[in-house]
Amino acid sequence: MRRTATFLTALAALAFVLAPMMADARPGGGGSSGSRGSRTYSAPPSTTTAPGGGTQFNRTATPSPAASPATRPGAVPGAAPQRGFFGSFGGALLAGGLIGGLLGFGLFGGGAGFGAVLGMLLQIALIGFAVMFVVRLVRARRAATAGGPAPSYAFQGQEPPKQFGGMGGMKAADPVRAGGPLEIGPADYQGFEQILKDVNAAWSKRDLTALRAVATPEMVGYFAQDLRDLEARNWRNETRDVRLEQGDLAEAWNEDGEDYATVAMRFSMLDATFDNATNKVVEGSTTERTQATELWTFVRKGPGGQWMLSAVQQSAAQPA
Repeated sequence: MRRTATFLTALAALAFVLAPMMADARPGGGGSSGSRGSRTYSAPPSTTTAPGGGTQFNRTATPSPAASPATRPGAVPGAAPQRGFFGSFGGALLAGGLIGGLLGFGLFGGGAGFGAVLGMLLQIALIGFAVMFVVRLVRARRAATAGGPAPSYAFQGQEPPKQFGGMGGMKAADPVRAGGPLEIGPADYQGFEQILKDVNAAWSKRDLTALRAVATPEMVGYFAQDLRDLEARNWRNETRDVRLEQGDLAEAWNEDGEDYATVAMRFSMLDATFDNATNKVVEGSTTERTQATELWTFVRKGPGGQWMLSAVQQSAAQPA
């Protein structure tokens, strides 16, 4: 009986370590996902808000010019990305070591069977905790240097007054930088800011129906997968009090009867991840604001159509 309990404990420790580590639990997972039509594999132009442009897509349904298998339609949407060492070769190596250990050969051969495996699992668990500690430390330092000290608001507190009126701090379209004859006006910018808030509100409620109302099916598929990754750890992420701090247009164009607009946005929020069992915060904070800079691409079926979120890209480092 005692041996069975010990075995189950060891398996639980292994499952915890091999579980996908969330690079960033907020909407989009801190990666670049989605499609920008024919410009999916072209970097958005530099803007004042995002001087370095955007990063390449980690997940997209748009085939690459070379039509590589990794980017063929259906190969990526909704699929969980491999995150970290334990998601690929390392996971296979550890799984092989576990099987070998249970057969009495240990990880490297000649081990002491189950006892050696248990010791190995405990070491792996300690390494996993150390990695998580370093990741959280790096995030804390980034948040501290993102834009200087920021006021704190509790999730239940009142929303701070808006600092931007009209276009929510976004700049009007630059006809030189815009990608075509498409004009983006104040009403469009207001719509982009509202979608930013609606996506975060629906994400916090884990409401896929609400997400489908403001995002393309491809993006909803990625959101659903990220929510499942969190649920696998019995976690949930909530982003509250989202405020657009600054934004400007990277490019806007029309192709195949659809309008596209890529907008760089810097926004702040209260971002916290909770353990569903205890309702305690495991990452982030309910009182300290964090800041993010991303490029969001929106698409609509021609003038008068509803804008929908079609891609989220992280801001690349500013060139030296």
